[in-house]
Parts: sequence; structure tokens; C-alpha cells
Amino acid sequence: MLVSILQFKSELGKIEKNFSTAEKLIEQAKNSDVLILPELWSTGYYPTPIENFADSHGERTKNFICGLSKKFDVNIIAGSVIVEDGGKFFNRCFVSNRQGKIISVYDKTHLFTFADEGKVFTAGKNFSVFEIDGIKCGIAICYDIRFPEFIRNLTLQGIEILFCPAAWSLKRLYPRQILTKARAIENQIFVVFVNSSGKSEIVNPCGEIISEVEPGEKILTAEINLSERKKIISEMNLLADRNTFTDKNSSSIIR
Repeated sequence: MLVSILQFKSELGKIEKNFSTAEKLIEQAKNSDVLILPELWSTGYYPTPIENFADSHGERTKNFICGLSKKFDVNIIAGSVIVEDGGKFFNRCFVSNRQGKIISVYDKTHLFTFADEGKVFTAGKNFSVFEIDGIKCGIAICYDIRFPEFIRNLTLQGIEILFCPAAWSLKRLYPRQILTKARAIENQIFVVFVNSSGKSEIVNPCGEIISEVEPGEKILTAEINLSERKKIISEMNLLADRNTFTDKNSSSIIR
């Protein structure tokens, strides 16, 4: 699978310009199998009051990516955008396939209290697992990756690739680089991390960086070889060695 990360730092509140930048990058990377945009690419992270910048039910975003997916015969993971739905606001990711159909919708589950996300966004309550060209994939948005049980749940549902759009400050680059590697190693999956601030990367199931890119408006393209994952698992299958049991004292299941 040929994956292209479309890395750019959106201009805060400049929706038209950000859509234009995204379209330009999508067209430039159209020969890949999968394209992925950063977190809150259409508005930047994040303008207030958000009700002035929200995409109602995500209609503009869905029409935009579905049209380009069908036009260029490419799968698009549309990072995330501010969506108003039922009077609530979500940090939402849409995924469109080559036929221009929405195949997954995911709302950011873990809201970053340090940036007051919980005061303006509603947390999601569902996982996102879907197939792209026959490969099972999952979504986590930025802060989600700090929660190992969340990513493990996706892995137990069979994902091979985790896509993680983010707007992660480079001030916290060091822990983030550890987190992407740890999630890849402990779950034996590929992690594709696209960051609006830069230092986007693709990590293999051994925690090795396949490819990375410096800050700025850039396209990072790399081949993900799923046979590499199969080989790693054949040599040491971590999930097969998990010991799940019920603690007789607490009646809790150790997962």
C-alpha cells in the first residue's frame, strides 16, 4: 500500500484557503493508494467560537473528499474537521474510498483538557475500523494515541494499520515519538502519524521509522509492506501470548 501524508499547518480560521491547500496536495499525491490529512486541517487548531467555523453535519467535507476520491481513484482519510451535529460539536474524521463513498466516521474520543477541548467538543463513543483495498485499518486522533487500551481495542478488532491525524505541538515531540513507536511495537501494527506542525512519520511494527518529514508544507510518501508485519508476527506473536484471566479477588478481567 502506497501511503501519502499531506502535511501542512492550516491558517487559523481561513477555511477557503485551507480547503484550497488540501485540494492542491491531494492532486499532487493522487497516484498513491491512501492520502491522509492532519487534525482540524480546514480551520486550524482551533478557532473560536467554534460554532462560526463548524461544518454542519460535515457536508462540505464529505462532498469535498468524496468528489476527489472518485475523480482520482484514491482513498482519502480526511484528518479531522470541526463538525456541528445535533447541536453538539465534534472533532470528526471522515474516510472516503476510491468510489467516492464514506466508509467510516470517527469522533475524537479523548479530549485534550490542557487545550480546553472538553469545553467545546463532545467526546466520541465509538471505534473506527474499516477496510481500505482489503486491508483493515483504524483511526485515532492526536491525544487518543496516549491511551494504550484504546489502540489495543482497535488491534483486537484486527487492524493492521493505524492512521493518526494530529495537531501535536513540537514542544512535546519527544514523548510523541515514543508513543507512536510504543503503540506500533506493543500491537505489532503500522502507525501512520500525520502532524500539522510537522515531523510526521510512518512507523513499522518493530517501532522503526520507515519515513519521516521535517516541518512545513510537504508530502511524505512511503510504501507499507504488510508482508513485513506477517513475518514479524510469525516470529513472535504478542497477541497470541496474552494471558487473559479473571481475578478471583476482584472479579475483574485482566485484559
